[in-house]
Amino acid sequence: MTHPPQVVQVESPTERRNPNTTDIDRMSTADILAAINAEDHGVPGAVREVLPELGDAVDAATKSLRAGHRVHYVGAGTSGRLAVLDAAELVPTYNVPDDWFVAHHAGGQKALQTAVENAEDNAEAGAAEIRESVEDGDFVLGLTASGRTPYVIGALQEAHRLGATTALVSCNPEAPEFDGIDVLITVNTGPEAIAGSTRMKAGTAQKLVLTAFSTATMVKLGRTYSNLMVSVRATNAKLRGRTIRILQEATGLSDQECGEALNRADGDLKVALVQLLADVDTERAAEALDSADGHVRAALDAVRSHAS
Repeated sequence: MTHPPQVVQVESPTERRNPNTTDIDRMSTADILAAINAEDHGVPGAVREVLPELGDAVDAATKSLRAGHRVHYVGAGTSGRLAVLDAAELVPTYNVPDDWFVAHHAGGQKALQTAVENAEDNAEAGAAEIRESVEDGDFVLGLTASGRTPYVIGALQEAHRLGATTALVSCNPEAPEFDGIDVLITVNTGPEAIAGSTRMKAGTAQKLVLTAFSTATMVKLGRTYSNLMVSVRATNAKLRGRTIRILQEATGLSDQECGEALNRADGDLKVALVQLLADVDTERAAEALDSADGHVRAALDAVRSHAS
């Protein structure tokens, strides 16, 4: 006997018709784009409202990583794809270990390009995914526009049971509150320009949240000096050029001087930076960075304090 597919009516502002775009199918191309852009304008303000909760998530993630644990993202559909993107970009941008940020996407690798039927509706699949990789002390961030995706909620509740700190990014202020979530980050983006198309404002909000979350975590962990990406991995010609430019910006020295310092440091931008700013040899610069857990400012303070 064939059973009809399960039907769930999601109560969320993102599912409602937007009164500002009811005639979007009658608009000119220019007016369609203007209407979408007008809706997008409200997203940064909605994210601003949840910065205190986002700060709690950053501090929890930083604590986990400092203690030798990991950060996990969990999502489905657009939310999951954004999570995979953010985790992947942190490796070359901040030279973090491959396993510091782990993304779990409902439906697995296949679902990144093609929708996998019912994958997001399986809470046990989310829990099983977490049981295989999360340990006590980790931090797990779930993302779901509706605030109720079973795969994500199941994963977060299992992570909490295992001793991880958990947070949920939602765009639905009307979603039920679930047990097992330590930090709730609800970005109220309202109705989409196209009803229910949460890849629009809700997706933009999640991208802003993820980028701010991971960037702030990297700053707290000393992966920047000032606002410069001093931990960048120079894996291509553009990034090799960027490392030279970063050294120039930080030191005011010439291309040649910065290039020579990088060569002495075997390409390690942080070592070259400390060596140039503190006027010490590369060995002393490397030792200072190691003692400071990679924080350039702390390493510079230690070297200068010792010199005085």
